Amino acid sequence: MDGATQPSNLNIANALTVVRIVGVPFFGWLLLAHDGESIGFRVAAWGAFALLMITDRIDGDLARKYDLVTDFGKLADPIADKALTGMAFVGLAIIFNDESFGWLFWTITIVVLVREWGITVMRFFIKKYDVMPASQGGKIKTTLQAFAIGGFVLPLEIWNNPLTDLLLFITWILMAGAVAVTVVTGVMYVRDARTIRRDARAAAAS
Repeated sequence: MDGATQPSNLNIANALTVVRIVGVPFFGWLLLAHDGESIGFRVAAWGAFALLMITDRIDGDLARKYDLVTDFGKLADPIADKALTGMAFVGLAIIFNDESFGWLFWTITIVVLVREWGITVMRFFIKKYDVMPASQGGKIKTTLQAFAIGGFVLPLEIWNNPLTDLLLFITWILMAGAVAVTVVTGVMYVRDARTIRRDARAAAAS
């Protein structure tokens, strides 16, 4: 699609992406209210997180179905995802800071955030050569992160019964998978970016 036929940035898909970004502070407030020890606020935070993540699926489906894909959307959509999940990771690390696994959650948070925002910065630098949209691996990463974060946002550690203990164990498995895919796809994005830059320079030289 060339610049003359590209749809306007003012479309419903991009609007949902912006809503997701704007909703991040509200989600963070719900998550950290009463130091994360309120069951009601934690459940409300889970609901807000789920709704905001659903908009990620909806805006992508709308953009593809109604030909609303724009360069703004390609850049803003991953940023919206990273802002939401980043807020969740930091908020959960703060909540679990005094737990025995607090150090592990901070380690996970740092690794994920360095990867996520590093790739975001790289996207801006590579934009002069080409726009690099989210890959299929990146979408799987986002899905795994969403389910893992959702499990931790729910106050499973407060409810503390055999069922929630099992759910918390499953959530840790999902988080381990999410971290692994996050790191692997980060390496793949760097590889793809180098290929885009190399090909663009070769085309310019020829």
